[in-house]
Amino acid sequence: MADALDRPMVERYGSSDARPGASIVPTNTIAGRALVAVVAIMTFLGTLTMGAVVLIVSAASEWQSDVAREMTIQVRPRDGRDIERDVARAAELAQGTQGVVEVRPYTKVESARLLEPWLGNALALDDLPMPRLIVVKLASGPPPDLSALRATLAREVPGASLDDHRGWVDRMRAVAGSAIVAGLFVVGLVLAATILSVTFATRGAMAANRPIVEVLHFIGATDGYIAGQFQRHFLTLGLKGAAIGGAVAIVLFFLIRLIADQFTGSIGAEEASALFGSFALGFWGYMLIFLEAVLVAAVTAFTSRGVVVNTLKGIN
Repeated sequence: MADALDRPMVERYGSSDARPGASIVPTNTIAGRALVAVVAIMTFLGTLTMGAVVLIVSAASEWQSDVAREMTIQVRPRDGRDIERDVARAAELAQGTQGVVEVRPYTKVESARLLEPWLGNALALDDLPMPRLIVVKLASGPPPDLSALRATLAREVPGASLDDHRGWVDRMRAVAGSAIVAGLFVVGLVLAATILSVTFATRGAMAANRPIVEVLHFIGATDGYIAGQFQRHFLTLGLKGAAIGGAVAIVLFFLIRLIADQFTGSIGAEEASALFGSFALGFWGYMLIFLEAVLVAAVTAFTSRGVVVNTLKGIN
């Protein structure tokens, strides 16, 4: 009688290729819904961080591109010299340099406006020895011979100095690199928290279903089959949570982009645009969010399988 009862069970659970009529792990439980919520929150935080990193890196890249295509010549007033003539001569020398496409000297009024954020507009600047700026825009391609231009300016326009903004470019690269490192660190924390949550959830499911697991194991069900059942269960939960968290993050970025478009032209929008660019993630930004959601779901599945396999070794 026992052999007659055990034979169908062995035939049903004896190989990893068999498919039972019902899952070992209940599909609709409070613990399962709680794990979906945890995975969704972790995915949302991770994808939100990744999206912010993409925006910062994209904005930093635009800053580097803009700054690298410009130089600034500063002409300081000197006793016994006509600053207007010096500015005109410095602009002429810059314009004659190969690789320069545009030269724009700032007038005295424009130079004074540049100082207003620090000095205010109530201070009379007419009697102050105010330096003058010349913005030099470069063509794409090989950079001009800056050493020769500096030497020519020093010889023919005393008080003139050339700034190629290399220091700013290095700072922007450092900011972009720091953002990437911080983003990867946060994503690592998210994955670690997900692994811990899945580990506890899997152990709880194993404890709740231990009699069933022991019976299946006793009658011949392979460890791979039992682990596969738990893996499929938690993969489903991970996919649900990752899809919810990733979708909420994508919707949030869409809303931020729409809000930014509505306030285009305002001071706050200009400052935010200068920091984060156009708030557009682009194809690769959304692809990174999708890949991170898939990664969270995969981590959920393989973590549960690892916990089940280790637990089954203790049963053997």
